[in-house]
Amino acid sequence: MTLKISRICEKNVTRICLSGELRCSHLSDLRAEIEQARRPITLDLDEVDVVDSDGIRLLNECQTQDIQVVNCSPYIREWMLQEKQTRDDEE
Repeated sequence: MTLKISRICEKNVTRICLSGELRCSHLSDLRAEIEQARRPITLDLDEVDVVDSDGIRLLNECQTQDIQVVNCSPYIREWMLQEKQTRDDEE
């Protein structure tokens, strides 16, 4: 399966809606979409089924850049927290 990326420009925020699988092979496309979007940006993961470890790292990177990550499943949110803690422990 692939990743579908849709950009919705709302009043004062750009919402990037993702659908499908967020895997390493899709990250360059998502990064390009983020670079083209007007800030502030919200990533909406409501329809994301699968994420790999590279996708998790990108989501955490987005949060450090003040990009809001919303509507993700509990397992993705937990994995993001675990990855962030692991990274913090290594630094």
